[in-house]
Amino acid sequence: MSLSRANAVFERITGDDFEQVVFAHDKASGLRAIIAVHSTRLGPALGGARFHHYTSESAALDDALRLARAMTYKAAAAGLDLGGGKAVILGHPETDKTESLMRAFGRHVDALGGRYITAEDVGTDQADMDLLRRETPFVTGISPDLGGSGDPSPATAQGVLWAMRAVAERCWDSPSLAGRHVAIAGLGKVGRALAELLVAEHAALTVGDVIEARTTEAVETLGAASAPAEKIHTVECDIFAPCALGGALNRSTAAELRATAVVGAANNQIDEPSVLETLAAAGVLYAPDYVVNAGGLINIAGELGLGGWNASRAEAAVRRIYATTSQVLDLSSAMSISTAAAADRLALARIEAVGRVGDIRRTSPTLAGR
Repeated sequence: MSLSRANAVFERITGDDFEQVVFAHDKASGLRAIIAVHSTRLGPALGGARFHHYTSESAALDDALRLARAMTYKAAAAGLDLGGGKAVILGHPETDKTESLMRAFGRHVDALGGRYITAEDVGTDQADMDLLRRETPFVTGISPDLGGSGDPSPATAQGVLWAMRAVAERCWDSPSLAGRHVAIAGLGKVGRALAELLVAEHAALTVGDVIEARTTEAVETLGAASAPAEKIHTVECDIFAPCALGGALNRSTAAELRATAVVGAANNQIDEPSVLETLAAAGVLYAPDYVVNAGGLINIAGELGLGGWNASRAEAAVRRIYATTSQVLDLSSAMSISTAAAADRLALARIEAVGRVGDIRRTSPTLAGR
């Protein structure tokens, strides 16, 4: 790497106070991965490993940095003693993922000594986490047979549902979703699980996915209406739920929204800050994504606590997303700031307050090491 390119990378990671960025490579397996550790002030950086075909290495780095930073805020807002990190593995998960590649990635995670703890994300699954567990203890979302909590997707969907209830309370003076029309963009594991939960709540659904078979299946089994994936954001509805990859709300799509609120599971839904102004001008309430989609993180974090993962304890913790979402909405109204700014303030306040305790513990000769 040339000096100018190296300097450009440092400019990208120091501008937002990233603690560490690791470029991992294994020639034999073909592994190329980036592990970004944004912050460990509240605890070890926990975040999923995304296996994705990126258009460039620069795009992969951008994604890793964006996602890692969001994980810091997500963990802080959720009240967890965890920092933020993320890994991206470059390649096609359908054709490039092999046992040797994943185990090589696991060894790179292990070499960080617990500063970064991985989990599943887009392109990886529970079986991959079980495989990584053979190389490192610093992995969550492993199967129950190995003492883990399994697939975090249902917990993520549950958290989105609780956030929707908080938004419904704010918009329509009742947390009930019965009769509310929700348009779900993306029917992956979380989007599909959310659709089932909303049917149980007697909500009306419109769904769309780039994989048409997923849309057809949801229409046939759940009685949902359908819309083309590229147009579902234009459906007139009460709540628009982006549940696919990030960047769903850009200048164009935000201007075309016909929803009262946005509450979805996707990460990094806002393509650029000006989109928040577009939503506010249109009177659309935006529930910040990292508050809404924290259920999966909260669930797998239970594996790291005293006594290990417990289903009822994890469910109660996920339920608190209702209160967190309400708190963000209250702060937004009280300070006349965007909901995104309110969520950031909530997260940063906790990092500053609780992070100081961690600093004391690390530097005090009497507390260090306890």
